[in-house]
Amino acid sequence: MKIILTEDVKKLGKRGEIVEVSDGYAKNYVIPQKLGVAANEKNMNEWKNQKRREDKLAQVRLEEAQALAGQIGAVTVEIGMKGGTSGKVFGAVSTKEIATALKKQHDLEIDKKKIVMDEPIKAFGTVELPVKLHPEVTAKLKVRVVQVDQP
Repeated sequence: MKIILTEDVKKLGKRGEIVEVSDGYAKNYVIPQKLGVAANEKNMNEWKNQKRREDKLAQVRLEEAQALAGQIGAVTVEIGMKGGTSGKVFGAVSTKEIATALKKQHDLEIDKKKIVMDEPIKAFGTVELPVKLHPEVTAKLKVRVVQVDQP
């Protein structure tokens, strides 16, 4: 019997896949547990329509990410920090500060978790950081850390 899985099932398949199982397994476990539905004509049409909607939505998200990547690549975020005479920052610049400054300065909102930073920035100067917007789209964000006068 062919089944369309509505949930991930160990050793059987992922959600949305069509799998072949024995009649007893389908009728006594998969369908009653709502892990899948019979692959009849009505359910197949619904599955195809659902797949088309998901593909269209994925394409829209990819296009949005590419547009945002273009905007991010064209700007430089400037962050003012206090520091010593040796060119070192007192403290460090974190992804949260970068995301907040990007929102304030350029009205671009990105999640701080999408900014990839191996270690916090602890020196003055310009740094390019990758921003993972989508599994297929990564933008480069320029961050310039400048020294502000101490009171």
